[in-house]
Amino acid sequence: MPDSGEVEACIALRPNAVVPQPDLEQSPFGFLFCPFAEQGKHQKLFLKADLHYNAASGILSAAPETPAAVVKAFRAAMEAEPENNWHISAPAAQHVYQQEKCFTGAVVKAIEAIRAGEMEKVVLSRDIGEQLPAGFSPVAALEAMEQEYPRAFVSLVSIPGVGTWMGASPEILVSVNEEKVFHTVALAGTQPAAAGESVATAIWRQKEIEEQAMVERYVLKSFKALRMRDYTEVGPRTIIAGNLMHLRTDFRVDLKEVDFPTLASDMLQLLHPTSAVCGLPKDPALQFILENEGFDRSYYSGFLGPVNSTSGTHLYVNLRCMELLEEKAILFAGAGITAESNPQKEWLETQHKMQTMRRILAQF
Repeated sequence: MPDSGEVEACIALRPNAVVPQPDLEQSPFGFLFCPFAEQGKHQKLFLKADLHYNAASGILSAAPETPAAVVKAFRAAMEAEPENNWHISAPAAQHVYQQEKCFTGAVVKAIEAIRAGEMEKVVLSRDIGEQLPAGFSPVAALEAMEQEYPRAFVSLVSIPGVGTWMGASPEILVSVNEEKVFHTVALAGTQPAAAGESVATAIWRQKEIEEQAMVERYVLKSFKALRMRDYTEVGPRTIIAGNLMHLRTDFRVDLKEVDFPTLASDMLQLLHPTSAVCGLPKDPALQFILENEGFDRSYYSGFLGPVNSTSGTHLYVNLRCMELLEEKAILFAGAGITAESNPQKEWLETQHKMQTMRRILAQF
């Protein structure tokens, strides 16, 4: 978790549980891992915490129904010499990664559609394959991410038949902490952060300000759909996430004072995919992405995180991430396109965002 300094592990000992629509309030303790697109081939998965490990305390705890023999066997496995391997997704057809000309061409097409009134904004993304360095270790990479990006939600997820993903996300989707405070954010607008630069010196263009305002309006529209009026709003303000700056507005609801027990599940259903990773209005933006992006996002820009842990439920958008194959890492990044977008600047923004994971790979 951001600013915690504690690494935790959630281990599921049974087949993946597919969840058509997550019920956060009634769920047992575990971890959600969900894709970008609902209608695609990838499923929403829930990893029940049959075992939970806290690296800081060294305590391995088990769910009440987990057999004692299984816990004992797992302890023995932890003490054995670790194998440096990870789960790989099912082999795909020969994949062609999107080049600059293809991406900027899609951006031009998106700008034309926006100016024609078909939508207000769309988020276009791309992927690229990078050779894994010799001696690469996912566990060591997780430790490096935790050191490099202490303010991010840092994760490593490895599931048989699904694959292995890791990332350092700056964006909360929905969260309810141990104090029963609901939290979501509007995060958009991007510029490089120079070393040692203060957020007080950040200057934003009209394009980024309007892009962030669109995400804000989408959160407020979701509150309105639920007739939620008792919330606090702080921002927009500039935050630093790794090598980048963003504009962020925080929205909170104190569920001890507001009688809305299903707020997290209801907002999750309304928000995902957010306008920060999809666009506005959602339906035409999503259709444009599926028709023009040229690749399968899979779990990139989906959501993930712990559910009903001792610190609550904390779901993050799966950004600044990569998928691990046998010898390659697939890196992902996107950019929000509006009527004022410049195709070359949007390409450069995706390059900046991919540096988050490239900095980790460069450590090996």
